[in-house]
Amino acid sequence: MASNGENDKSLIVSFGEMLIDFVPTVSGVSLAEAPGFLKAPGGAAANVAIAVARLGGKAAFVGKLGDDEFGHMLAGILKENDVIASGINFDKGARTALAFVTLRADGEREFMFYRNPSADMLLRPEELNLELIRSAKVFHYGSISLIVEPCRSAHLEAMKVAKRAGALLSYDPNLRLPLWPSAEEAREQILKIWDEADVIKVSDVELEFLTGSDKIDDETALTLWRPNFKLLLVTLGENGCKYYTKLLFYLPTTHRLKVRVTSFLAFHGTVDAFHVKTIDTTGAGDSFIGALLCKIVDDQSVLEDEPKLREILRFANACGAITTTKKGAIPALPSPDEVHKLLNAAK
Repeated sequence: MASNGENDKSLIVSFGEMLIDFVPTVSGVSLAEAPGFLKAPGGAAANVAIAVARLGGKAAFVGKLGDDEFGHMLAGILKENDVIASGINFDKGARTALAFVTLRADGEREFMFYRNPSADMLLRPEELNLELIRSAKVFHYGSISLIVEPCRSAHLEAMKVAKRAGALLSYDPNLRLPLWPSAEEAREQILKIWDEADVIKVSDVELEFLTGSDKIDDETALTLWRPNFKLLLVTLGENGCKYYTKLLFYLPTTHRLKVRVTSFLAFHGTVDAFHVKTIDTTGAGDSFIGALLCKIVDDQSVLEDEPKLREILRFANACGAITTTKKGAIPALPSPDEVHKLLNAAK
């Protein structure tokens, strides 16, 4: 049973997919050449929920798993990691999703998914735990749940309910192009809900994909800004992250994304990364956003205080860095002690 202190914490609800990643035991080989695979629980939404809980926050997961051994194993992992699991549904007709992950020598990954369809794709709006969603102070989501119906409708309904209840909406597109019918469809669906979010995190690769530009600079990033945003983040891997906060002035002009902004920002800048021995980058972005949400859920005023925001982003960068030092996402998500150890060592 949760303690009173736990009940007093503000809730972060993470909506989307949970699956099994099969990670090769050897890096730098193709899937066919891999001598074996390590079974690792994953899925961006679940990673974020566990990242929050492992750092001492209060998190819940909303999604659908197969009514199979893998599905019940994953639900058990959420519970073992103190994630509220009352938003989980089980599907008797579809399996839990699987992904085989190719690890390049530099720790970057490529994915091959088994979803035809998988249970997460079949979540229906009427299956949502609306009471749980309405209790969220932060509602976090990605774009994989936008790919097909009925999950797309469930996603849109959950967003609407959370926003109406006053939650901060956090969006990490988490682009997985092999899952989409086409690049054009991916871009269209990802951007269709862009304006609804309060906080958005994109990677440098996603920035290039969404803007059509090969430049990772402020001007390019700001084409993704919308007037209601509180924070836009661009993660840069080993180069840290860029941040942009509330614009003081907004000027729409012609652009392929139908919006362009001048750079009258409250503040913006770059926070350096921590350099560690990278083994597997899976889950690093989820660890980063989980850490950020954990730090802002109870005090969103930090989004208007640049020194405090930079401190939080340094903490989030440390979480992301630590996650790359082990294979798999969830096993690698850090505890507060691990983060503070890295922060102190870097002083």
